[in-house]
Parts: sequence; structure tokens; C-alpha cells
Amino acid sequence: MNFFKSFHNDISSIVQKLSSDGKLPEGMDPSRLTCEPPRDASHGDVATNAAMVLCKQAKMKPRDLAEILAEEIKNIDHVVSVDVAGPGFINIKLATEFWHARLKDVLAAGLNWGDSEMGKGQNINVEYVSANPTGPMHVGHGRGAVVGDALALLLSKAGYDVTKEYYINDAGAQVDVLARSAYLRYREAFGETIEIPEGLYPGDYLVGTGQQLKEKFGDKWLNADESEWLAEIRAFSIDAMMDLIRNDLAALGVEHNVFSSERELVENDMVGKAIKYLEDRDLVYTGVLEPPKGKKPDDWEPRPQLLFKATDFGDDVDRPLKKSDGSNTYFANDIAYHFDKFSRGADQMIDIFGADHGGYVKRMKAAVKAMSEGKGELDIKLAQMVNLMENGEPVKMSKRAGTFVTLRDVIDKVGKDVVRFIMLTRKSDAQLEFDFTKVVEQSKDNPVFYVQYAHARCYSVFRKAIDEFDGLDLSVEKLATADLSLLNDESELTLMRQMAEWPRLVEAAAESHEPHRITYFLYELASEFHSLWNKGTGDVQLRFLHSDNEDLTNARLALLKAVSLVIASGLVVLGVEPREELR
Repeated sequence: MNFFKSFHNDISSIVQKLSSDGKLPEGMDPSRLTCEPPRDASHGDVATNAAMVLCKQAKMKPRDLAEILAEEIKNIDHVVSVDVAGPGFINIKLATEFWHARLKDVLAAGLNWGDSEMGKGQNINVEYVSANPTGPMHVGHGRGAVVGDALALLLSKAGYDVTKEYYINDAGAQVDVLARSAYLRYREAFGETIEIPEGLYPGDYLVGTGQQLKEKFGDKWLNADESEWLAEIRAFSIDAMMDLIRNDLAALGVEHNVFSSERELVENDMVGKAIKYLEDRDLVYTGVLEPPKGKKPDDWEPRPQLLFKATDFGDDVDRPLKKSDGSNTYFANDIAYHFDKFSRGADQMIDIFGADHGGYVKRMKAAVKAMSEGKGELDIKLAQMVNLMENGEPVKMSKRAGTFVTLRDVIDKVGKDVVRFIMLTRKSDAQLEFDFTKVVEQSKDNPVFYVQYAHARCYSVFRKAIDEFDGLDLSVEKLATADLSLLNDESELTLMRQMAEWPRLVEAAAESHEPHRITYFLYELASEFHSLWNKGTGDVQLRFLHSDNEDLTNARLALLKAVSLVIASGLVVLGVEPREELR
């Protein structure tokens, strides 16, 4: 239950009733009003800008309209006070019983608390990782993987039908470089001493691939010309690298529904079909582009190119679809790929790109608008770099990868749950510092520990309660029958308020495509829980277990159960396992 939506509906009904009664003009449109938590919690539980939004339609001063609305809002169930603030904001205070009812809602829903029908089963395609199949993934790929995977989980919770997709970039020059690098390792497997020239991949992860090539082909390619072995070794090496990538992703808890091949797209002439689709709609032409401002290359010369009318769809310049040699540009391939996704039923698409693809955003959004005739939507999220540190010092590169620290190295060192949570502690387009020392600290400054500790603390109380109370029933059904009116301390009510906000947070984070909001919410909830715990060390009455008061104990256990469920629900969205015990 998103109770803010309920208040939105209640206030909208009030506006319509006042219109019907002639107290406000007819035809009032309340759709733009908002109901949300006040910035200052002392102002109440719900704040609405209804009077500010509707004053022009009502032809009244905002504060005068707010006073009229406030009198009606007082009649909504569980409202105990309504105050008009400033120029016309309305702050609403709710009764304690309202929060007890929300606590029962949490217990009834369990891990499904926060599930939403907002998406209405609409198909949405989330494409993420899509690392070139040329070696193991680095930690930057890992951030994109976590952001994309958590976003997919979040959208599923919000009611969307989500397809998780990986685009294999196996048609570019980089896979020929991979094949040549693997071929050298193949020769090395026969005892030949090799040197990896500049421009090829030096990492020793290809040593095993070379050995596999030897086992499969024997000495068939040792003295063969490149034209004879390139295609077959390229295909073999791509498969080997994708196996490596899939294993790394599995270690991170990431599984895709679909793997799409760029090479297959090209071989099936999907690029030509996409270009023809644009041609048939007069969206391409032959023209000459100006050189980039202030960046005119020495060898630049104007030449006619096939251009997409990207500026008609919000881009800064029109974009070439063909290179000077007549081959397709990467952009043309990407248009075909998104055209294919749209053709498969994805009218909503999200791409997770690395930060170095920022210049690609406008052109891809323009392309999707064009080829879907405005029916498709594309959102692109950029995943910024991750700075790996150890005690504040930069971590050296991996010998295995040759040029970078592998994602698998990081997972093996701290575990997938830590990697996933920390990768989501900042917005994806902000740089992230990942310090190996700090992310395993058992302190408030380590958010993943702080949240997991709150969940584990709940279960430590459950275990102690079972030891102290014979025949104690900790099922949610039983706990839901507890006398929740005994929970009236402000710290307890604050916890209930925060848990009640979880459904709204899920919808807001899903709508903005920002899974990092989940970690913020969980940290705040954990902080309030730890605060209540610490109060109990000084105030006996606030402790969770009371051997002489079974009713109060059951009420506190119901609160604890709800806290554990909401934390677990959030961690599941992040792809992190809720821990019942920390060692």
C-alpha cells in the first residue's frame, strides 16, 4: 500500500466534491498535485502542494485555497491535524493507529511488501554489461552489471515484465585482435616462445584458450595463413571469452535472459533492413558533415556520406551510417540492434553504458524515436568509473588481465554481496571509490555491514526469545495478532513510518530508474533501528524482551519481524542475501 497515493486520491476526490458543490470552479484537474513526506518530519506525516498547484484553476490565492482544502482533509480517516504553512503548503499529521495498521500490512505482505502494479505488466528491456568478448570483465563492467541487474529486479518488483539482455559486440575489429592474440597462445601451447606485440591482448587469460585450441585442432593451423584460421579461431575465442564472462557474472549473481550477437545481426542483414526502414521514411540523405569544432584533423577532407537525420529527433548533428569505404558505422549496427529489440516487443528500453559512451546518448535516443515512430522510449544510464583502493592507496593492476583489475579478483576478495551493495551506494553517473579495507569494516561507516547488522540483530533477538519463552510462536500470523497499541514510543513510530514509505520508494526508484535509492532507504531504516536498540540499553522499558510482560514482548517482536522483512525485501531487490547471523 502506497499510502501517499491513497492521500492523493482522497484529496483529488475532495477537489472534485468541492467543484460539484460549487465551492470551486468546475473542471478542476488535480492530477499534478503531489503527496509526499515533509522535508522536516516535525511538520507532519504527509505534505501536499494541492493549493499551490490548483490556485490558478480555482482563481484564488494559494493560502485561501489551502484553508478550504484543509477543512475537508481533516475528515479523512486517521487524520489528527492539518496545518497550512507558508504560502499554502498543507501538512497532515496522522494518528498512531494508522502506523499500527501499516505495521500489520508489512507483516501480512512479508517479502512482497512494496510490490507494485505500477508497471502493469508492460515489457521493458534492460541491456547491461555488454562487455566486448575479449577477456575477463574489469571492475568498471562490474558496476554496470550491478546497476543493470538491480534495476531489472526493481522494475520487476514495480510490476514490469523485464527482459535482461546482453549484447555481444562480436563484429568489430577487436574480435580479430582477440583471434590473433589467441593464435599466439596456440603456438605457445606447442612450446614456441612468443612475444605479444603492441596492439594485441597480453593477459595470460588466453593461455588456457591456446591450450584448448591445440586440443581441438592439433597442429592444423601452425603453418597456415591467417586467412585460413582467422574466422574459426575468432569464433572459438569469442565462445571461450563469453564462457569466462558468464562465469564472472554468475559469481556476481547476474543472469541474463537473452544474449544477442552483433555478428548475427550483420550476417542477417538487419543493418541493411534498418537503413532501408529509415530511407523509406525519408530519414536519411547523402550529405557532408562539418569537422568537429576546434578538432579538425590534419587529414580531414569533406566527403559525401549517408547520414541519418538525427537532428530531427533532438540530436546536435546528423550522424553517418556508412564509412568512407562503404561499410556500416558502429552507429548503424546499433540502430539495427535497437530496431530488433523494438521488433521483439520492447517499446521501453534501458541501456547501461560506460561513462566513456556519454557522447552516444543523444544519437541513440534520436535513433529509437525515429525507428519506432515515437512509440519506443530509450533511457540510457551511464556507469562512472570505480576507483579501487586499499587503505587509501590505489590498487595495482591484475597480472592475469594484463591491464586492469578483474571483477573476479574483487568478488573473490570481498564477496558478491559487498560488491553489489557498495556499487549501489552512489548514483551510477557519479564516480565511486571502492576501498577494500573500508568495505569489510564492521562499523557504521560501512553501509553494507550496517544494514546487514540490523537484519542479523533482529534474528539474534528472535533466537534469544525462543530460548526465554517456552512455546513462543514467531510466525507472522501470530505476531500480527499482538497488541500493537503498546508500541507508542516515538522511536518505534519512526520505524513504522519509514517501513510504510517503502512502497512509495519502490515506485519512485523504478520510475526514475535509480536503484541506488534502495541502499539509501535501507541505510536510513537500519540507522533508526540501531538507534532504538541503543535506547534500549539505557531504558529498560524500550528493550525488546520482557519476561514479565508477554504482550509487550509480542508487540516488540512484531515490530522486529517487520523491520527484518523490509530490510530483506530491499536487499533482495539489490541482489544481496539477507544475513541472519554475522561472523
